[in-house]
Amino acid sequence: MRFFDRVLFGDSRTRTCSQATGTVLEIAVGTGLNLPLYPADTRLTGIDWSPAMLDHACHRADQLQLTVELIEADAHALSFPDASFDTVVCTFSLCAIPDDRQAVAEMIRVLRPGGRLLLLDHVISSGWPTRILQRLLDLVTVPLGGEHLCRRPLVHVRAAGLEIEERDRSKLGIVERVAARKPA
Repeated sequence: MRFFDRVLFGDSRTRTCSQATGTVLEIAVGTGLNLPLYPADTRLTGIDWSPAMLDHACHRADQLQLTVELIEADAHALSFPDASFDTVVCTFSLCAIPDDRQAVAEMIRVLRPGGRLLLLDHVISSGWPTRILQRLLDLVTVPLGGEHLCRRPLVHVRAAGLEIEERDRSKLGIVERVAARKPA
């Protein structure tokens, strides 16, 4: 990921995570790359389906001397009550979650009214030549690793009725950052 962060994603992780406030849930925390990017006054919970990834995240949190609750969980069926978090964050993970629509619905369910959903992912390009290449790559990446290059989480966020506060695309339109607010 460091190569992609440096070459393709730039400071997009920092820009996304720095907007988190209050009680924060990170979906698919992975190895904990985002842990040092959150404001110091947030109370962070991270979930991932992989115990091995959570072990890496735990080690990273210890190295950074951060207090983080790390839980093995499935993004399709979160075990938290409705309206539990002020902010829900998901970076570069909806592309690999099998049912991105269900995962977004769960993120919104656990988000408090007035809370923010912060998404950052690679998406289907806004330019047709790149879209064609992505569709061809999907023929390989989806069966081999479950990596979807042609998704657009923004569609699910809009369909759920969240207010889009910020949205930008970069790198040939394949990187999209979304900040949306759940109606109060």
